[in-house]
Amino acid sequence: MAVEDFLRLVHLLGATVLFGTGAGIAFFMVMAVRTRDPRIIAHVAGIVVIADAVFTATAVVLQPLTGYGLARVIGWPLNEGWLILSLVLYVFIGLFWLPVVWIQIRLRDMASMQPPRRPPCHPASIGSIASGLLSALQPFSR
Repeated sequence: MAVEDFLRLVHLLGATVLFGTGAGIAFFMVMAVRTRDPRIIAHVAGIVVIADAVFTATAVVLQPLTGYGLARVIGWPLNEGWLILSLVLYVFIGLFWLPVVWIQIRLRDMASMQPPRRPPCHPASIGSIASGLLSALQPFSR
């Protein structure tokens, strides 16, 4: 495999990881917060923080490195308009990502300090509660 092909592959994988983990992490955080259960929020946020550190941060570092390597190998001048624009957009989006990571860490920490929410009744216990109520009300139905 040529150096250019390797750099293209790593650059493409990095872009895929950035998009995939971004979408996946957002989905799981939204679903966890919707439960309003601090235990679930703390657990999911903890996993999300790890995923951001392992996958997203790695891809964030590799993208400009592989992009630079590709530009050098292919022979593109680094002052081309589309390269400069892509770097500006990359930094701009990164400025939004950093506060999100901070929010995820704070959410994890805050949720882990909350008392656990009482779990909802299991459907089987609802049936037993209903039959118990019906039997208790039977003497009054005459």
